[in-house]
Amino acid sequence: MVVKILMIAGIAVLPLPALVMGARGVPGRRRFAAEPADRLSQLLLVALRLLVLLLILALSAITLLSLVGALVKAVAMPGLVYVFFFLDLLLAALVVLTFGRHVRPPARRPATPATR
Repeated sequence: MVVKILMIAGIAVLPLPALVMGARGVPGRRRFAAEPADRLSQLLLVALRLLVLLLILALSAITLLSLVGALVKAVAMPGLVYVFFFLDLLLAALVVLTFGRHVRPPARRPATPATR
């Protein structure tokens, strides 16, 4: 029972916030280049990001549904739920560490009239 509660807490701590962070980071850069190859690569990148987010959403929903059902009915969980849980955590870590981060451009130093 403790393992099931810890798994529910694990899903609430990493994959669900990763969905929110990842949804903000899906579009990537705002401007498209003039070349078709650049637009195609940007479109492919956005499609792959959406696919990862949909996979995280599906894995989180299946795992949470299985865990809550196992807690309510007091039955044993199938072994595949543990696999889904760890895959969910790995994909969430991928989102948080790549396109889920909000990276600000470095601040520009003010220009001084003196030469260095």
